[in-house]
Amino acid sequence: MKKITVAIDGFSSCGKSTMAKELAGETGYIYVDTGAMYRAVALYCIGNGWITATEMDAAQIEKQLDDIYITFKTNAEGKTETYLNGENVETAIRTLEVANGASRVSTLGFVRRELVRRQQAMGADKGVVMDGRDIGTVVFPDAELKIFLTASPEVRALRRLKELEAKGENANYDEVLANVKERDDRDQNRAESPLRKAEDAVVIDNSNLTREEQRDLLRTLFNEKTL
Repeated sequence: MKKITVAIDGFSSCGKSTMAKELAGETGYIYVDTGAMYRAVALYCIGNGWITATEMDAAQIEKQLDDIYITFKTNAEGKTETYLNGENVETAIRTLEVANGASRVSTLGFVRRELVRRQQAMGADKGVVMDGRDIGTVVFPDAELKIFLTASPEVRALRRLKELEAKGENANYDEVLANVKERDDRDQNRAESPLRKAEDAVVIDNSNLTREEQRDLLRTLFNEKTL
């Protein structure tokens, strides 16, 4: 069975990471959560005061970008966790504040170019499943399997709300929905690597799919490319 590169792109809160993690776990491929990389950058910037509710200090972020070291490690349960400069930040990067910060910092061209460089290095030998916004269009335009995952904003907002509530965070549906739509607009209209479907990507709308149906569909597509 030949090794390939799997690129999974799509809108926020579609379940891209879940889909990618499951496929990587089933196939023994390396999983790279590129969204977590942008979240880690945002967390670092928020902690240093370079991203606030109303402002972003791009000059300072560019100056310190080389000091932001991001790695992934597998925990005892077999789950991939994100480390920022040696510290486990998997929980810290999953807040709504950091998600919004990640969407903002991802509009900075120098941030995207540097993280794309790191992502390409991680997947240079194939056998990798990578999810994000520009994997099939910018990071790995020659990926053998490209997926574009989507769902309605309302469905995605409800999923995100349940995730936040499960973590004990206070949030309401209208605020989460507004944030989802704001991130969609920012992702699709930024100047650097906007979110778009690659011409050869397979579109999966999982608004009404069960997790099992989605998993089976992805595995079928994967097998078609590797067998």
